[in-house]
Amino acid sequence: MTSKTPPVELSKTDITPYRAGNTGIEGVTTFDSGVAGPHVAVTAVVHGNELCGPIALDWLFRKDVRPVRGKLSLAFINLDAYDRFDPADPFASRWADEDMNRLWQPETLGGGETVERKRAKELRPFMDDVDLLLDIHSMQSATAPLYIAGPLAKGRALARAVGTPALVVSDEGHAAGKRMRDYAGFGDPASDKNALLVECGQHWEAASADVALETTLRFLQVTGAVAENAFAHELERFPAPAPQSFIEIIEPVTIMTDTFRFVEDYVGQEVIEKTGTVIAHDGDTPVTVPEDRTVLIMPNRRPVKGQTAVRLGRFVAGA
Repeated sequence: MTSKTPPVELSKTDITPYRAGNTGIEGVTTFDSGVAGPHVAVTAVVHGNELCGPIALDWLFRKDVRPVRGKLSLAFINLDAYDRFDPADPFASRWADEDMNRLWQPETLGGGETVERKRAKELRPFMDDVDLLLDIHSMQSATAPLYIAGPLAKGRALARAVGTPALVVSDEGHAAGKRMRDYAGFGDPASDKNALLVECGQHWEAASADVALETTLRFLQVTGAVAENAFAHELERFPAPAPQSFIEIIEPVTIMTDTFRFVEDYVGQEVIEKTGTVIAHDGDTPVTVPEDRTVLIMPNRRPVKGQTAVRLGRFVAGA
C-alpha cells in the first residue's frame, strides 16, 4: 500500500484565543444556559494532525453560539499533538507518545508517564459530565465521510437523527484500547448518554472542513442545544442529506507482525465480493474476508504492529 502523502489543502487554525478555556481544564470551554438540559459537547484534535475539527469549533466561537438549554462545551483534546503539526510532515503529529483514542478505560485513565495519559486523566472529570458527544475526526484516505456510531442501537439512532454523513458504521472498537466515543455511559446500553464519532474525509482535503461544520450544526440542532432553526441560513449551502447506509463491523483485523502488507492499494469502502478473498498478508499469514460482499472500512495506510489494519463489515438495515 502506498504511503504517499496527500496534499495539505487546509491551514492549521490558531486556537490561541480558546486555549485557556473557562473550566480550569486547558482547551475546554463550557457555556451554561441556566436552563435544565443535557450537557452537549463537540470535541476536536483527539489526533493532532486532523485539521477540520478546529475549523468547526473556531466557527462556533466566532459566531458566539450559545446553548438555549443545558450546557454546551467546545473542547480541544490533544493539545500537545496539535501544537506539533507541521504541513511538511503532516502524519508525524497524530499523537505525541501514543494514540489518544485508545486510552478510555480505567487502567489507562488513572494517569501515567505519556503525554496522552496525563491529558486523558486531566480530561476525565469533564468527560464524566458530558451527556451527548460529537467527536470530530478525519481519515487517511479521500473516501466518503462516515459516522462511527459504536455497537449500540442508540448510537445508530443518533446518527440517523443527525442525518449526515450518509454512511454509518457500527462496531465494537479496537483491540488496542477504547475510544473516547465508547467511554463510560456512551458505551452503556442502560445509559441515556450517547456519542458519535464523525470521520469527515481525508485529513487535509478542503471538503473535510465543510463536512465537520455541517455535521456539527446538525448535531447541535438535533440535541436541542440550539433552536431547531438556529442555523437555517448556514445550512442552505449544503445539499439535502442523502439516504443513509449502515455497515456492521464483522471483525477488526489487528496487525500481529512487523511485515503486514495489503495485496492492493485499498483506500476504504471497497466491497470484496467473494468469501475467502485474500486482501493482505500479516507476515506469512494470509488475511481473508469472512463472507461475500465484505466492505473494507478505513484500511491503515501506515500499518504498525498492534494497531487495526482494517475493519471488515457488512451492509445491514439501519435499525
